[in-house]
Amino acid sequence: MDYRQRALQELSENRNNQAGKRVVVGLDGFVDTILHLVDKRNGAGENFTRLETISDFGSRISAAAGKSANIEMFPRMEKLGGNGPIMANALVAAGFPLRYIGSLGKPNVHPVFQEFAEKTNTVSISDPGLTNAVEFTDGKIMMGITKYLEDITYDAIVEAMGEGALLDELSRSSLISLVNWTMIPNMTQIFEDLLSKALPNLPPLDGGRSFFFDLADPEKRSTSDLVSALKVISKFQNHGNAVLGLNLAEGQQVSEAFHIDESGDDADSLKRMAAKIRRELDLKMVVVHPKERAACATKDGEWCVEGPYVQKPKITTGAGDHFNAGFMTGQQLGLSPEACLTVGVCFSGYYVRTAVSPNLDNIETFLREWK
Repeated sequence: MDYRQRALQELSENRNNQAGKRVVVGLDGFVDTILHLVDKRNGAGENFTRLETISDFGSRISAAAGKSANIEMFPRMEKLGGNGPIMANALVAAGFPLRYIGSLGKPNVHPVFQEFAEKTNTVSISDPGLTNAVEFTDGKIMMGITKYLEDITYDAIVEAMGEGALLDELSRSSLISLVNWTMIPNMTQIFEDLLSKALPNLPPLDGGRSFFFDLADPEKRSTSDLVSALKVISKFQNHGNAVLGLNLAEGQQVSEAFHIDESGDDADSLKRMAAKIRRELDLKMVVVHPKERAACATKDGEWCVEGPYVQKPKITTGAGDHFNAGFMTGQQLGLSPEACLTVGVCFSGYYVRTAVSPNLDNIETFLREWK
């Protein structure tokens, strides 16, 4: 029995553990426009060849130095975006009752979030950011406007929903997911405020409480800011099980910040990276997930699984958020670390093939058919 069959068996046997689980996710929100860049246009609409790779785009830009360039952006779709809403959408599809707190529009929710806001009983505390997500076959370039996210603070959350309602929501939640530290300037202070003002007042929860953190590409933040934020995140372990999720670039940046000599993307390197970061921060678990595979570490060991990589995905923006949702779904169901990784890569694999968030039936079918 390989890891896929083991994960399918665990998932099938533990789905009833979802009963009674509740989730809070926040705190960002973006309106995403998914774009392809036109290389040669042959007619109207989608009748064009695209700039396929980031290298192709870079060459076109470099050739314009000292001159100029006119590059057409073709919009594939406009959709809700942000690490929080995408992860939350995936968790809702997986069957979790969920409350979203974030930047979806003020005083009115932006139309792109309307359906999402209704099904997550959203508390919106600011206008959303805006992202142009330029997709290529070898990655994506996301260009964002984040000005309104400066309005996200602990006091703004309390003002929007009331401190009693906030504490009640947190007290009933078995998973609290706080994502996109990079784009929210006040996020470290929000962490501090939660640790000092909210979490000490929560009663114990049957089955325990988990916290999930996603940094969201901290390259633009200083090393000192990154180290400070991670040290604050480590304090959440005093109030439950703290899990840090990292893509490969984020794992490499955290490793460099703490002088950890691990940067490879092979299975053994990823396991060592996850283990060393986890020990440095004394967290329950650290997860590192490049496109091709995913690894995690706890105090009990390290695991890595290969993912269902696809050469030409239908969409890539949000793939990492779907992995995070799948991984934490596994955690909420009580699956083994290896099975959590496997469910995570299946969430991501299903999403990039279909542009749709899967439910657990979809994931069981995906696991059965994955060769």
